Amino acid sequence: MRWATYATDAGDRAGVVKDDRIHPADPGAGLAELIGRGAEALRAAGEAALASDAQAVPLAGAVLRAPIPRPPSVRDCLCFLDHMRNVQQATGRPRTLDDAWYRIPAFYFASPSTLTGPYDEVTISPGSAWFDFELEIAAVIGPGGRDLTPEEAEERIIGYTIFNDWSARDLQLREMPLAIGQAKGKDGASTLGPFLVTPDELEPFRRDGRLALRAEATVNGTIIGSGRTDAMDWSFGEVISYASRGVDLMPGDVFGSGTVPGCCLIEHVSLTDMAAFPGWLRDGDVVELTVEGLGHTRQTVRGSAAPYPLAPRHDPDKRPPRPRVNRAPAKLPYTRGLHEVGAGVWAWLLPDGGFGWSNAGLVAGQGAALLVDTLFDLPLTAEMLDAMGEITARHPLTHAVLTHADGDHTHGTQLLDEHVRIIAAEATRAEMRHGMPPEMLTAAQVMDLGPATRYVRERFAPFDFGGIRPRLPDLTYDRELTLDVGGREVRVLNLGPAHTAADSVVHVPDADVLFAGDLLFAGCTPIVWSGPIAGWIAACDAMIATGAGTIVPGHGPVTDPDGIRAVRGYLTHVTEQADAAHARGLSFPEAIEAVNLGEYATWLDAERIVVNLHRRYRELDPATTPEPDRMTLMAMMAAAAEKGLS
Repeated sequence: MRWATYATDAGDRAGVVKDDRIHPADPGAGLAELIGRGAEALRAAGEAALASDAQAVPLAGAVLRAPIPRPPSVRDCLCFLDHMRNVQQATGRPRTLDDAWYRIPAFYFASPSTLTGPYDEVTISPGSAWFDFELEIAAVIGPGGRDLTPEEAEERIIGYTIFNDWSARDLQLREMPLAIGQAKGKDGASTLGPFLVTPDELEPFRRDGRLALRAEATVNGTIIGSGRTDAMDWSFGEVISYASRGVDLMPGDVFGSGTVPGCCLIEHVSLTDMAAFPGWLRDGDVVELTVEGLGHTRQTVRGSAAPYPLAPRHDPDKRPPRPRVNRAPAKLPYTRGLHEVGAGVWAWLLPDGGFGWSNAGLVAGQGAALLVDTLFDLPLTAEMLDAMGEITARHPLTHAVLTHADGDHTHGTQLLDEHVRIIAAEATRAEMRHGMPPEMLTAAQVMDLGPATRYVRERFAPFDFGGIRPRLPDLTYDRELTLDVGGREVRVLNLGPAHTAADSVVHVPDADVLFAGDLLFAGCTPIVWSGPIAGWIAACDAMIATGAGTIVPGHGPVTDPDGIRAVRGYLTHVTEQADAAHARGLSFPEAIEAVNLGEYATWLDAERIVVNLHRRYRELDPATTPEPDRMTLMAMMAAAAEKGLS
């Protein structure tokens, strides 16, 4: 039989499902009580329901609850060891499992109070940017027992159902160092349903004593994973037997199988190719799980409000961070907030100019305004747009120019009104389209990234990468574009590739202001992700040639043409140092040790010389200079920073 629990005006009611109709059982007993009476009594109750004169309910119109809406306990087991191997690989660890996995049928306790029905909406765990699903099946205990053998445990299973173990992976990774088991990472929701299917119904699917059910998981109609339940390394009988040692199991206790390998998102993460990841669950995503013989669930994911923040406790063993002081000369006070840099032109500054602390701008015309870039996360962008509100109330935003594709300049675009026309170079749009999902940057905050871990956590800890869905540009251009912003001429010039594949600057001639994007870092070290370096030097010359007297860098304080000349000098110095090291026959790692930064050693994030030397070595000798991924370069920068380059 297939049993369901469904909502009625008088409360939840159990019934038997047959021919797409629910035949209600006696209203005096819920399914949890019925299963406690044993398999024969449950069958008798079902036959009575089918024979009853009570009006059957069309399945299509019923509101289904979890079959056991509030079980005594929910234990989620880890029966598929390939799932564990895949997760370890995805999070940067070896696939080899500790010996304990082969000796103990592991499980943890989930929350019975957060169970959802098979078609209910599910809210993302507050504070999570890495929300995931896990396709499992669950066995439900009928009459309980204690100190059961595996064979006795199998006999206590009164039915099976689909189980979705919703998981906040970033919260889970934050909690793992505590080594006390699952907590808020698994506390948000679990799904059971749509039915409780009795074991006799599933006999045709048994192979060698195990259920062999085909399973498939999709997100928004795209298959994420599929598999079979007979791939379990530990059987339900074994895990239930283990759980019953010295413990009374109760009717309605739920045992999840663990994830069918491949049927969750985390297994598809690759630290070496994060751009290929399909993305974590976001507001509006639809997750569907189908298991042969058990049915189908379909649930929509919904966003959640930010959690109440808790201040960390003082760590007496933690080394205090090195002081970070941006020593660049500044035309204006280098303080967080909005600063007028010309007639009707403002810069939004975020000290100190290091990773993620970028600048943006606003140009106001008659009844119109243009925004130059957004910021690294939604809270930072919302703060900026709110501060600009008094100006944009009189001069509504009509245009936004993105200087390049990096997230600290693009992640806030979704907060712009639909009528704001977003503009960027064509190569910038291409990089945004094919780039890494923004929420993957949470890896810098929660994952063990080896030697780079402390370095990236210190630099990326302040940012919130949850819920970011950047808007792609509406209009692209190639080399030069002139805009009319409320009667003001604004020139947009693509001077890349240099920092990235395309690097735009925004020139406001009548205000004598140039927004340089990340072609200019003031007081902090430029980083040449794309190159060529010679192209960046030429871009510096082109910026100086505009004649603008006030320059707003992508990072650092407002400056003047001397600020551009300083960056030009740095890039020339890097080229000279790299060329000299290469001519001496030094390898790239040896060149890092040999470089002399001279006057540039006091710039913030001086360890970026690693990336810049690598870029020059690739230009000089691409055949013998390998192209490591960014995480490897981050680890090398971390090592350089430890040696005192910054």
